[in-house]
Amino acid sequence: MGPLHGLKVVEFAGIGPGPMAAMLLADMGATVLRIERKEQVALGVPRPLQYDLLLRNRRSVPLDLKQPGTVDFALALVRQSDVLIEGFRPGVMERLGLGPEVCLTQNPGLIYGRITGWGQTGPMAQAVGHDLNYIALTGALYAIGRAGQAPAPPINLLGDFGGGTLYLVMGILAALHSRHASGQGQVVDAAIVDGVASLMTQPHGSLAAGVIGTERGTNPTDSGAPFYDAYACADGRWVSLAAVETKFYAEALRVLGLPELLARQWDKSHWPEAKARIAERFLSRSRDDWCEAFDSVEACFAPVLTLAEAPQHPHLAERGVYAEINGVTQPMPAPRFSQTPSPTPQPFRPWDPKDAQAILGPWLDASAIEAARQSGLID
Repeated sequence: MGPLHGLKVVEFAGIGPGPMAAMLLADMGATVLRIERKEQVALGVPRPLQYDLLLRNRRSVPLDLKQPGTVDFALALVRQSDVLIEGFRPGVMERLGLGPEVCLTQNPGLIYGRITGWGQTGPMAQAVGHDLNYIALTGALYAIGRAGQAPAPPINLLGDFGGGTLYLVMGILAALHSRHASGQGQVVDAAIVDGVASLMTQPHGSLAAGVIGTERGTNPTDSGAPFYDAYACADGRWVSLAAVETKFYAEALRVLGLPELLARQWDKSHWPEAKARIAERFLSRSRDDWCEAFDSVEACFAPVLTLAEAPQHPHLAERGVYAEINGVTQPMPAPRFSQTPSPTPQPFRPWDPKDAQAILGPWLDASAIEAARQSGLID
């Protein structure tokens, strides 16, 4: 059933970090109802519904929140929910009549989760933006990339899902824990810029200590060091080496046949030469040859796999990290629980009037559902 079995979540449709937060809660067993716009609007990068994996494990109901009576219907759902998730610009939910003050008055135990890029307050609160903008403002983007090259966008993992989704989910779970003691719900204001700044805590400490500098590609773990980088192989594929500790670097250099480089591991003036020699050595053999050479060697080595290759790796396959569900290969829920394992994910199923009772039943009784249908609020 999952550790969150019995938890009811209402999600107001958005893109990126909000849907993934709802997915994670649903993966762990929560019952999540997604409220979508009645008039479909393209959100984010378009794709066929079966491939929008962030929507898995839940059902939806389309509502026109500007239609008279629909907000009252939505509030009826909120009254029976433990958690609300929304990702609109600040003020939108308030203008709809579904802001935190209204919802917490109706349901004092509600955890009202809000996810935005810039936050609910501040001079940029109303500005548009995406992941790349948020990590740019917090200094994270500037730090990612190679020396002498432009900052490298790390797809949208760091902002949307690292600084956004995971902090929202952590906040929701913390607020639920607090509710056990107080009985009171609260608002969780998850801003991506706040979360990314938090993720950058260690680099700030390292910068203050003089361990790293501000220029990307010149530091121990940003591709500046020869012992921490990705290297091309003879077949055009890549391997990763993360041998920060001296004992691991020594083993890597032994396999590479370059033991003389060990003595100057932390001499930054020697890094360009060492990196060039290591790169040349890796280019002499294929990726699979190097995987065989490093097999069982404690050198912090791994092949750089593509998205298509990763599910086939023996370690990930044995652990069941991926599964094919309805013809789509996707990651299984994480983390894992010893007593309350998460259920196998199910594909998203959009609103179907024939399933109204099954979809809305956890929130409303049959008479309320029929009344909503008769008044035209739902199909």
